[in-house]
Amino acid sequence: MELKPLIIGNLKSRFPIIQGGMGVGISLSRLAGNVAKEGGIGIISTAQIGFEEEDFYTNPVNANLRAIEKHLIKAKEISENGIVGVNIMVASQNYKEYVICAAKSGADVIISGAGLPISLPEYVEGFNTKIAPIVSSVKAANVILKMWDRKYHRTADFLVIEGPKAGGHLGFSLEELDGFENWNYEEEIKKIIDCKKSYEEKYQVKIPVIVAGGVFDHNDIIHCLSLGADGVQIASRFVVTEECDASQAYKNEYLKAKKEDIEIVLSPVGMPGRAIHNKFLEKIKTERERIDRCLRCIVTCNPSNTPYCITKALINAVKGNIDNALLFCGSEVYRLKEMTTVKSLMRELVIG
Repeated sequence: MELKPLIIGNLKSRFPIIQGGMGVGISLSRLAGNVAKEGGIGIISTAQIGFEEEDFYTNPVNANLRAIEKHLIKAKEISENGIVGVNIMVASQNYKEYVICAAKSGADVIISGAGLPISLPEYVEGFNTKIAPIVSSVKAANVILKMWDRKYHRTADFLVIEGPKAGGHLGFSLEELDGFENWNYEEEIKKIIDCKKSYEEKYQVKIPVIVAGGVFDHNDIIHCLSLGADGVQIASRFVVTEECDASQAYKNEYLKAKKEDIEIVLSPVGMPGRAIHNKFLEKIKTERERIDRCLRCIVTCNPSNTPYCITKALINAVKGNIDNALLFCGSEVYRLKEMTTVKSLMRELVIG
């Protein structure tokens, strides 16, 4: 089946594939730029994006703002006029500043989850940046769309539905995730698609729906489209590309992972997350890490009682310090067997 372009307002992506934002530092300008160049939408994760800046440990906010602009400009250059955006967590400290910086720096789209992005429309006012909340339930979709309608007299430019098979932080409780493989999550997807229709009618716009979580191959894409979705978001598969911004050691952990290595962990963010089991996850079950410096990442984190610093654990991951790292991943990571390139992967996803 031939994949149709993904149209979001005045933006047109050759293929209906968004590369998911992965932080810290897994999806930066190199990966996002190359995905956009090959006809998808490339997404930079802004989570502690300035970790390589010289002043990151003394002034993390300024380092992050500088890096957002730097990586967007670089990704745009690589993409050759492709569509490039950012993922910004609502739970981020300085969320407003990061959104405004991304919009000013030319982000085509902003995708926002890890909380309800109620004020997002206010922060992008006057910019051409398209905005999408990440939702995992029809309840969350209703709350956001209703609030944006009432408070800002506008609606979402697109929606990202993130299911229980996604990687990183998940919008479900630990109890909900128990036995997720037996869920009929497709019904929730259909309900979310239905709930946005009244807003499409009111504002006379099309609100594309993007399905994320566990999307691995061409057949999965076709299946998501058959449910009424307009596109998909894929993250884990892009990790084992040459262009991914992470260290080779990180990529190797994806290639080595078995199904039984994947587990659900409780993050300091206060949300469950999916990760690859390693020595670090074993250690934090019995030891609390000493936090000697707060890097102002997450609103909900309290350095005095958090079990570990998530920024430190994720920076260790991207740099390849695997035994001291939190290795976020999607549910299908165990199916990855070899390195590839963005060009080859996109061709495989598009053609099958």
